[in-house]
Amino acid sequence: MMETNNQISTEKYAADISSIGDAQVRINSFVHKTPVLTSESLNAMSRRKLFFKCECFQKGGAFKFRGACNAIFSLDGDQAAKGVVTHSSGNHAAALSLAAKLRGIPAYVVIPKNAPKCKIENVKRYGGQIIWSEPTVQSRESVATKVLQETGAALIHPYNDGRIISGQGTISLEILEQAPQIDTIIVPISGGGLISGVALAAKSINPSIRVLAAEPRGANDAAQSKAAGEIVRLPETNTIADGLRAFLGSLTWPIVRDFVDDVIVVEDKEILEAMKLCYEILKVAIEPSGAIGLAAVLCDSFQKNPRWKDCSNIAIILSGGNVDLGVLWDSFGR
Repeated sequence: MMETNNQISTEKYAADISSIGDAQVRINSFVHKTPVLTSESLNAMSRRKLFFKCECFQKGGAFKFRGACNAIFSLDGDQAAKGVVTHSSGNHAAALSLAAKLRGIPAYVVIPKNAPKCKIENVKRYGGQIIWSEPTVQSRESVATKVLQETGAALIHPYNDGRIISGQGTISLEILEQAPQIDTIIVPISGGGLISGVALAAKSINPSIRVLAAEPRGANDAAQSKAAGEIVRLPETNTIADGLRAFLGSLTWPIVRDFVDDVIVVEDKEILEAMKLCYEILKVAIEPSGAIGLAAVLCDSFQKNPRWKDCSNIAIILSGGNVDLGVLWDSFGR
């Protein structure tokens, strides 16, 4: 039984502190233990002590490599020989391709035609076999199903998979060792794989720690889901944060519902400003989805909310550094 937010839940979640510990042992020799950066300038701006967990420096440029590695190295020999298949707009696709390459098995990757060029190039670089889909979730899923039927490969969902959640949870094990004084963790939310693993691990280690999600206004399904008490799917999403357009899954939603304390919704212009601050002050290149945690801690709805006034030592997960520089340079030109 787990107790959280003054409620007792007997539900069995897709991952737990034991599966996250197992994942850490399984992937330890493959992943980077990413550094934690601090900045007195950003501390002053936020009026908090901030600890930036730099998953932008992870192999593949994002936290996704942890979950992908755990999933692929969990497969038995017969399963692995047939390869793996997934559908993803970018970072999970690259991560799975790299993990499959390390295990010496094929990776079939369904990618929407509008995915960022830099993320497509990563998949190619790591040897993933790209199969194109239309830029809708329905198209991605139907193409992936077809590939599954043709190859017999194992499906590794980008987030709705206990192995993925467990792998992402290893971030909490590292950061609470690197900066044990942390009382709050701010995590980007999309499909919920990252925040599910982070929240399960962090609250198992320190039940009083706060876990806050950061979400763009144009894809605020998690905030709406928390308010409604059930999964809300939006008819469309519209945000610069291309990695945060997915909706919560059947395995991630119960964890988000029970363990995530709140969702901070930010505007795209605030995300762009946070990216700029990461470049200028931290000297770190972050994609929009990766910068949203800093945007959240600086936004008025967080700064002026009395509920969070005593969040004084805050970990922010810089979740990805795969910036499409072509688009960035063009925007500078305009």
